[in-house]
Amino acid sequence: MGGNQFHGSVPVSLANASQLQDLDISHNFLTGQVPTNLGNLNDLQRFSLGHNFLGNSTSQDFNFITSLSNCNNLKILFFSANNFGRLLPTSIANLSTLYILGMGRNHISGKIPIGVENLVNLYELAMEINLFSGVIPFSFGKLGKLQLLDLGGNLLSGEIPTSLDNITQLYQLYLDENKLEGKIPSSIGNIQLLKRLDISQNKLIGIIPQQIFGLFSLSELLNLSQNSLTSSLPTQVGILKNIHALDVSENKLSGKIPETIGDCLSLEILNLQSNSLQGPIPSSFASLRGLQQLDLSRNNLSGKILEDLESLLILQYLNLSFNNFEGEVPKKGAFRNATTFSIVGNGKLCGGIPELQLPLCPIQKKKQKKTSTIIILVTTISSIVFFMTITCLCVFYRRKSRKNPPSMPFIVDKLFQISYKELFQATAGFSPENLIGQASKSFFAECKALSKIRHRNRVKILTCCSSIDYKGNDFKALVFDFIENGSLEMWLHPEESRIDHSQTLNLLQRLHIAIDVASALNYLHDHCEIIQCDLKPSNILLNSGMTAHVGDFGLARFLTKTTSYSSQGQTSSIGMKGTIGIEDKYTAEYGIGSEATISGDVYSFGVILLEMFTGKRPIEEMFTDGLNLHNFVRAKLTRRVM
Repeated sequence: MGGNQFHGSVPVSLANASQLQDLDISHNFLTGQVPTNLGNLNDLQRFSLGHNFLGNSTSQDFNFITSLSNCNNLKILFFSANNFGRLLPTSIANLSTLYILGMGRNHISGKIPIGVENLVNLYELAMEINLFSGVIPFSFGKLGKLQLLDLGGNLLSGEIPTSLDNITQLYQLYLDENKLEGKIPSSIGNIQLLKRLDISQNKLIGIIPQQIFGLFSLSELLNLSQNSLTSSLPTQVGILKNIHALDVSENKLSGKIPETIGDCLSLEILNLQSNSLQGPIPSSFASLRGLQQLDLSRNNLSGKILEDLESLLILQYLNLSFNNFEGEVPKKGAFRNATTFSIVGNGKLCGGIPELQLPLCPIQKKKQKKTSTIIILVTTISSIVFFMTITCLCVFYRRKSRKNPPSMPFIVDKLFQISYKELFQATAGFSPENLIGQASKSFFAECKALSKIRHRNRVKILTCCSSIDYKGNDFKALVFDFIENGSLEMWLHPEESRIDHSQTLNLLQRLHIAIDVASALNYLHDHCEIIQCDLKPSNILLNSGMTAHVGDFGLARFLTKTTSYSSQGQTSSIGMKGTIGIEDKYTAEYGIGSEATISGDVYSFGVILLEMFTGKRPIEEMFTDGLNLHNFVRAKLTRRVM
C-alpha cells in the first residue's frame, strides 16, 4: 500500500491477516498512533511505515515497538520520516532478529539505549537527523555485521569511540552534524572496507590521521569539513587513487597543498576552501582530468594561477577567490565562461576574458631582452656540452664495440638480470593469465620495435630473458611492467573474463582510453614508422589510474615510405607476418587489414571504438542493415582524425 495518498490512521484490523509477511504502508499521509496489536503477526518479516505523519511526539508513540518483540521473524523495520518523538524505548533491544533498522528524520531525543548492542544481526542502522544526545555507546563495537551506520544530524557529544574499528564490515559511516570532540581516532584506518566516511560539522581537533588516507577502499566520499583540524594535509592523500569526493574545507589546515594530490585520478569534487593553505597550486592538478568542482577559496595561496587548469575540460565550478594569486588569468577551459569560476579578492591579477574587467598585463620588454640573452647564453653552453658529450660517447662506443661487437639489434644493458627459473615461478608456470602472448619467431621483431618506442601510452619493458628451459629448449621472453587493471577486453566483457570488476567503465573513462590509444598510434605511425598490426582490446592494458597502454609488438612492422602521407600517398611495410589490425574472426569475415598499412591500425582502432561506445559484440550485431564495416570505418575514422 506504499506510495499512495492514503489518509487517516493505520487500521487495527491489519492484525487479522495472521499470515502476513510483508507490510508496506510507507509514503502516504497516515496520522495517529501505530496499532499495538501488530505484534500478533508472528510471520511478519518486513514492516515499513516511513514517510508518513505518524506519532505525536508523546510517550505513546513507541508502544508498537514493544509489541513487535513477539515477531520472531522480523528482519526489516523502517519508520523513518514521521513525527515520532520522546525517548526510544529500551524494548528496541528485544528485536534481535533485525537486519535493517531505520528511524531517521524523527524527533527522537535522549540517549541511545545501551541495549542496542543486542542487535548483533544488524547490517544497517540509520538514526540520522533526530535529537539524540549523550555519547556514542562504546558497545556499538559489538555490532560486527554492520555495513552502514548513520548517526549524522543529532546532538551527540564526547569522543568518537575507538571500538568502531571492530566493525570490520562497515562500508558507510556517517557521524556528521553533531557535537563530537577530541581527535579523529587513527583506529578508523582499520576499517578496511570503508567507501564513505563523513565526520564533518563537529568540534574535532588535532591532525588528520595518516591511517585514514591509507584506506584504499575510500572510493566515494571523505568529508572532514567544518571542524578545527590543524597541521598540513598529509602527503598520504595521494594513496586515495579512487576517491570521488574529498572535502577538508573550513578547518585550520596550513602548509602547502601536497603534489601527491595529483595521484587521486578519480577525483570529481575537491573542496579545500577556508583554511590557511599556502604556496602555489600544485602542477599535479593537471592530472585530475575528471575534476568537476574545485574550491580553493579563502586561503593564503600565492603565485600564478596554474595555466594547466585549462586542460580540465569538464570542470564546471572553480573558485580561487580571496587568495594572493598574481599575474595573468588564463582564458581557456573553465576560464572561458565568467559564470563557472571566481577570482575575486586577488588584487594582483591581470588579463583574462573581457568580462572580468581586469587591467591588461604589462609587457616588460627589458626583461624580455635580458631573458633572451640568458636563453641564448644557456643554449650556447648547452650545445657545447652536448656535442662534447656526444663526441666522448662515440669514442667510447667505438672502443667498446671493437672489443664486444653486439650480437642483437636490441641491447638491454642496464636492465636487471632475470633467469628462466625466476620467470617460471613469478608467472605460476607461465599461466595464460600472466602472459600477453608471444611467439618465439617474433622475439627479435618485438625487441626491434621496443627499442624505438618511448611513449607514456605503451607498456614499459623491464627486462628480457634469453635462456633455455628445463627441457633444454631455447627460451626467450620479454618482461613488462605490471599493469594493475588488466586489459580493456576484461573491462568491456567482464562476464567472459575471470576477473571480477565491481564497476564498469563510464563514458569519461572510455573517452580517455580512446584518446590514449589514439595518441600511442599517432606516435607509432608518425614518429617511429611502426605499424602495431595486432591492435585489439586484449592488447590494451589499463593501469590503476585507468590510463591505457598499448602492448604486444610481436607482429609489428616497419614502414618504408614511397610518398608523403597524403590522400595520394602509399606506404608499404616489412617485418613479421601475422594477424593484422584486429582479431582473426573479424579479419576473415570483413577483410579488414588485409594489407599491413597505417589504415590497418586505423580500422582496428575504429572497431575498438565501436565496441567501446556501443557495447555490442560480435560486430555483426552493429551492422544488421548490411552496412559495410570497411567503408563505415574508412568514412568515419580517417588518419587525419587520429
